[in-house]
Amino acid sequence: MSVFGVSASEEDIYRHFLRNPDTPADDIHLRLHIEPDTARLCLDRLHELGLLHPTGTDGLISPTDPEVALARLVDVRLHALHQELQRVTRSRHVVDGLRAELGARSPSPQGIEQLEGLTEIRDRIDDLAFFARDEILSVEPYSKLSPENIERSRPLDLRCLRRGVRIRSVVLRKVLEHGPTANYLRELVSHGAMIRVVEDTTERILVYDHAAALVPLDPQITSRGALLAHKSGIVANIIALFEKIWDEAEDLTQADSADGGDVGSGLSEIEQRVLLLMCSVGKDEAGARELGVSVRTYRRYVADLMEMLGAASRAQAALLARERGWI
Repeated sequence: MSVFGVSASEEDIYRHFLRNPDTPADDIHLRLHIEPDTARLCLDRLHELGLLHPTGTDGLISPTDPEVALARLVDVRLHALHQELQRVTRSRHVVDGLRAELGARSPSPQGIEQLEGLTEIRDRIDDLAFFARDEILSVEPYSKLSPENIERSRPLDLRCLRRGVRIRSVVLRKVLEHGPTANYLRELVSHGAMIRVVEDTTERILVYDHAAALVPLDPQITSRGALLAHKSGIVANIIALFEKIWDEAEDLTQADSADGGDVGSGLSEIEQRVLLLMCSVGKDEAGARELGVSVRTYRRYVADLMEMLGAASRAQAALLARERGWI
């Protein structure tokens, strides 16, 4: 259990009470051959983690069900890792300081570059997003995103937003008809992105910090390559085109409301209830009873929600749902 931040002595004590529930802790240090002070500290931490709890007022102790206990530990660990990730991604000043060391020896790129193939385009987009400081503008006429595209884009977009980079994006209104894509865009909005929708557009535009603009050679077949412009005049014209499209577009939140969508999460009432039950009950049987459905149906709802959230575990699903403001 060390992967969850539980020490060997704490695990030994927890396992002891799994074997001997409703027993006192007075002699636990003698039974496990550890120092009394160590035993007392371990007991306090196990109580704090919710792995042990008192039974009545007679000093007896019982262990928390292992499934519930591990779910709590996973949740705590994921929360700690998420906070650590936020601290790391907010350390933009370190990158800025290192880049400043280059000084005049690293001049800004000039002119127009031609990028060949999707791999080179994606690599350059990753670099541009990583070093963006102020604003990213985009017009992307897709009607839906694949799960792979969403999972690839999410960490890049959220990282930029956490660093304070402003994101303004225009997409087709048709994306609201595709649940996973619409939910992903709502997630970005909940983190501060500004997204608008238009009925129709064929433009594909990406602009980084008003200094670099990426456009495809063929808007219909992006795999043919792209042009990356650094010249101020060309970039300014592309930005002007973006602003024209932006001004004519409708805010995603307003479009969502007009279409009767749930701006907060995009979940149905029953999906919202399942999500709350996932976070409040320990066993599927209890959740199914509360919902009034079979355990098999309940588990199918849980699996669908985990897929929608892109979560590998229920604890991670709960963390992501809280992060997105769904619960």
